[in-house]
Amino acid sequence: MSFLDQIRACNRWNPDDFLPFLLDGERIGSLRPSAADALRRWPPHFRLTANAVHWIDAPADFATRTAVLAEVSQHLAEAGVIEPLHGELYPVTPGNREQARCLIDRACAPFFGMRAFGQHLNGFVRTARGIEMWIGRRAASRRNYPGRLDHLVAGGLPYGLDFAENLRKECAEEAGMPAELADRAVPVGAVTYCRDSEHGLKPDVMYCYDLELPDDFVPRCTDGEVETFYRLPVAEVRDLVRDTGEFKLNCNLVIIDFLIRHGLIEQSDPDYLAILRGLRVPLPGQAKTI
Repeated sequence: MSFLDQIRACNRWNPDDFLPFLLDGERIGSLRPSAADALRRWPPHFRLTANAVHWIDAPADFATRTAVLAEVSQHLAEAGVIEPLHGELYPVTPGNREQARCLIDRACAPFFGMRAFGQHLNGFVRTARGIEMWIGRRAASRRNYPGRLDHLVAGGLPYGLDFAENLRKECAEEAGMPAELADRAVPVGAVTYCRDSEHGLKPDVMYCYDLELPDDFVPRCTDGEVETFYRLPVAEVRDLVRDTGEFKLNCNLVIIDFLIRHGLIEQSDPDYLAILRGLRVPLPGQAKTI
């Protein structure tokens, strides 16, 4: 395996396998043909053509659009077409979360191929031996990636919470971290990926943070999502990412980004430029830039 293999694993999808989901000409999602067929039961709302799914006669206001999608989502969940609803609302957007056209339950985002946003925090300690990273092992009860390695803190970014507020919440729940320590986290950018998953397309954005922790900090999970924590030399973390499938898939991208920024993947690496490009792929509907 290689770093590039991990990036490619997060970006396996064929655009020909999905139909654009359009609202007023904007692409707000991507649907498998089978998912598009499931929407035929709502002809007042959706029109299917050979090349796209159109949300027709969509309400003009934010709240009513949200209510229409909520009703459709509830029926899909009750029919077993999608997973049970989370009760956590994500923005429906052609671009940034600030461009939300309405809201949808988190569980529905892959079915509609809508963008999801999250925050991932690299928690690390500088020691005389070099950088060490705090890593969590996901609980065996987790719905996705049970028992796999994960970031110290990582979670979705729901609508209605700002970046700092949500990061404090995640740090408290997942690592028992006080707000004053969480507020020291440094925003260092974002990575993007687009993957054909079991539940549909995942065109996701992960906002990345570095947090240098005091040597005596010991994380404590308060929400049951993490089984145990490890403090590992960064070289060991690097090797686990590069050579194994131990980490939750999208965590690999954020750690690779950390390794590059800290000079732990050398510029002489033959895949270096491909790795850089692969961490920030254009998402469906997003204009490509040079």
